[in-house]
Amino acid sequence: MHLVETMAYAGDVPWHGLGNRLAPQQSIDSWKRQAGMDWRIETSEVQYVSGSRQCGSDHTFPGQRVLYRSDTKAPLAVVSKRFHVVQPGEILEFYRDLTTQSGFELETAGVLRGGRKFWALAKTGQSALLKKEDRVDGYLLLAKACDGTLATTAQFTSVRVVCNNTLSIALGDNQGAIKVPHRSHFDALAVKRQLGIATSSWDAFAARMRALVERPVDPDTVEGLLRRVLTYPAPEGKAAVVNEQAVSAVRSLYEGDGRGALMASSRGTAWGVLNSVTEFIDHHRRARSADHRRDAAWFGHGAQIKQRAWNEALSLLA
Repeated sequence: MHLVETMAYAGDVPWHGLGNRLAPQQSIDSWKRQAGMDWRIETSEVQYVSGSRQCGSDHTFPGQRVLYRSDTKAPLAVVSKRFHVVQPGEILEFYRDLTTQSGFELETAGVLRGGRKFWALAKTGQSALLKKEDRVDGYLLLAKACDGTLATTAQFTSVRVVCNNTLSIALGDNQGAIKVPHRSHFDALAVKRQLGIATSSWDAFAARMRALVERPVDPDTVEGLLRRVLTYPAPEGKAAVVNEQAVSAVRSLYEGDGRGALMASSRGTAWGVLNSVTEFIDHHRRARSADHRRDAAWFGHGAQIKQRAWNEALSLLA
């Protein structure tokens, strides 16, 4: 089962092998068409029928609205009247000046869950080379869910080229993303000011990556880190339970099965441990489909596990 309904991409074929391939440097309008993001979210009152359909009466539900697609008329969600709609096209418009003036390059964009979630991902042009062969590129992700499951979220992220692992980049004060709540207006310029669209976040992230490459780890340290990070979600007040199967799988990736695990930057280093976790979450963690796995790795529990792994890896530098 695929979450992706429509998608466009430039460059390598994406994780699920689907989508419309675009030549580099295409216009934002072309991306909207090819990514299936050229429709609008429309709204209507919530109505219901009391009694039988034949002789009942129509009523409205004040304070609530139905969101639906302008092209197919398919319903998307029921929301309050204070919900601010962000259109699919606005997600791509966010990148218009960044791609024409700041050297950003769109790489993927698309629609998930029948139109309930949409996103775009662009290369920032920033890159780091670790031990002369391990390249990590910078990206900017912007996503929104109109069913209330994801606020409008702008997030710098990194992609390790050798294995396509993704990792969020903190923006300062341990803040991993800029989030605009559903009841707030999405102001693209304000979000860009908050992001900085600057080199400071990337430079600090690259410095930490290089420090992790230089930090050797012994087997006991690796085991302890994995057992702290790879746990099942636990109710508040309850002790976390270690996911032994995940620990075993990630340890195998770290010890040589992972892509890039034997590179000089990874072998026996904190950077290698971190990437064994991110590879597991992005590519191997059990999920209904590759789409569900990637959705969780970007926005859900998988993203939380990767953040814990990052924090634990950084603690080794103290």
